[in-house]
Amino acid sequence: MGAYYPDDYGPYIGSRIPGGSQVPTRRQKVLDPLLRRIFRFNTNVVPDLPPGRMLEVGCASGSFLAQMASVGWTVSGIEFSPAAAAAARGAGYDVFAGTVAAAPEPAHAYDLIAGWMVVEHLHDPMNTLGTLARWTRPGGWLAISLPDAGALEFRLFKGAGYALQLPTHLYHFTPRTITMLLERSGWRVEHVYHQRVLNNLMGSIGHKLEDWGAPLALSRMFRSYPQRAGRWALILYPIAWLLAAMGQTGRMTVLARRDGKGS
Repeated sequence: MGAYYPDDYGPYIGSRIPGGSQVPTRRQKVLDPLLRRIFRFNTNVVPDLPPGRMLEVGCASGSFLAQMASVGWTVSGIEFSPAAAAAARGAGYDVFAGTVAAAPEPAHAYDLIAGWMVVEHLHDPMNTLGTLARWTRPGGWLAISLPDAGALEFRLFKGAGYALQLPTHLYHFTPRTITMLLERSGWRVEHVYHQRVLNNLMGSIGHKLEDWGAPLALSRMFRSYPQRAGRWALILYPIAWLLAAMGQTGRMTVLARRDGKGS
């Protein structure tokens, strides 16, 4: 499977930690908290916890590790790509290159485990999620995001659906089936958020336009939207908000807690 995850695979590049000074400008200090309050995309949602120990599975080049470390968390990661893992280690983070099954047992239990758009890539999701539950303290948290196969998009676009992404996406889940899987793996689902983004819809439109023989520039514009949404994610936010309220954006974020005492 490594051939399907080259070093220039989108998530590896998109999660690189920018070099140079990261001191925010005065404008950023004012605008960033305001924008986060107004535009809640429900993508990388984590529970409101005091800083503790966090593991990110599929940490790519380390941008989320950096984000959590900046607010006091002790972070580590597991990343399938040796190149991406090396980039994260180069930024100063403890990252194991390989799979969860091959990773060493942690010396201490985690308070939080995160995995953004990872579960659909796993060869054995139940076993992996069970291992992660074992590595988490009783009552500890899991935060994951994944495509939502229950959305109308999957039925409407069929083989042109952006989230299919064969051969890298091996499993697809609905809110009900991911809840069942997590419960069988030692977790209790606390909340399912429908993401307020149009990445899947735009990408699917791009694939369908390509199937219809539309001008290449037009289909490419839609297909590349997930990588370059930028300000368009803000402009189109009202539409994304409405579709999310109906559970129809094709992406979800799930928060779960480990079963056991202390929950």
